[in-house]
Amino acid sequence: MISTYVSPSRYVQGAGAIEKIGKYVKPLGSKALIMGGKTALSITGEQIKQNLAENEVSTVAYEVYGGESTEEEMKRLAKVAEEKGADLIIGVGGGKAIDTAKGISYFSKLPLVIVPATASNDAPTSRISVVYSSGGAVVDLIFMAQNPSLVLVDTEIIANAPVRQLIAGMGDALATWFEARSCFESGKIVTVAGGRPVSAATSIARLCYDTLLQHGLAAKISVDNQVVTPSLERVVEANILLSGIGFESGGVSAAHGFVEGMTILHEDPKYDLHNLHGEEVAFGTLVLLVMEGRTMDEINEVLDFSSSVGLPVSLEDIGLGKITDEDYQKVAEQACTREIIYNMNFEVNSKVVYNAMKTANAIGAAYKKSKVAR
Repeated sequence: MISTYVSPSRYVQGAGAIEKIGKYVKPLGSKALIMGGKTALSITGEQIKQNLAENEVSTVAYEVYGGESTEEEMKRLAKVAEEKGADLIIGVGGGKAIDTAKGISYFSKLPLVIVPATASNDAPTSRISVVYSSGGAVVDLIFMAQNPSLVLVDTEIIANAPVRQLIAGMGDALATWFEARSCFESGKIVTVAGGRPVSAATSIARLCYDTLLQHGLAAKISVDNQVVTPSLERVVEANILLSGIGFESGGVSAAHGFVEGMTILHEDPKYDLHNLHGEEVAFGTLVLLVMEGRTMDEINEVLDFSSSVGLPVSLEDIGLGKITDEDYQKVAEQACTREIIYNMNFEVNSKVVYNAMKTANAIGAAYKKSKVAR
């Protein structure tokens, strides 16, 4: 059976890395379309343009994207790239700006450079672009022919972003090892790359988890104080690179399957859900561990970590403190409409997911009570 591994061509990270962007971009092209979110470009845009110019790379187009990663916006900016004669795309900002940049690269068939403004998820390194409707609903996925040619992460920018973004990134990264392990054990073709996980990706996923345990709290404190430390560097690498490779070449399963099930409640007026992706994934990790019948020692290790950095450990923490049995069932059934929930080495159905959700929530609620009682 075929095993596969994919990754960005080059990954660059460090404090002040933005000041060297031209050096790394120059081999990729000489005429850049720079696009991104309004805030991210206001912070970094002029510096990027100046450093590109110093390295003989001109900025032929400079665009603030429309705020939503729609196919229309991707095609609009791909047309701008064609009309201006761009030979590479530089995407700057958060998740949806990055998704838009990937879409532009896909439609224009030009090399892609990603400059994340936060470390809130593992999207920057992957070749997947999520396409949204104008109203913000997920409507499709685009798979680029290859991963970004360059991902450049300036940790000074990350240190000055809201700390909630870093914490959410740790929530997304938290699932990486457990999902890669479940995919490896299943022996199925489960990866985004189209094969079985290679052992290298599984090892990277484990390193991702170990890094969070060892450096997560210190990294959070670093961002609380808007400073770059070795621990922040390690966690940014875990959130973006290790988790990115871990999910794309190691596979995803029930933690993200739970999140896909959660989408059915996002517009329910009974609930006021304003979670970041990684916050929901963190609770989904507990659901996965319960589904697999993992030991309480392992579950408690995850609970201790999540609690220490401020990640959710119960449904109450993600705005579902009053979830009904009917809605538990809706989430479970919705999760079972998505392929990734079946990337396990045992039979999965909505009853299995329902039981795991209720149990994980009860365990998390009991954990919080025990902390108060200490």
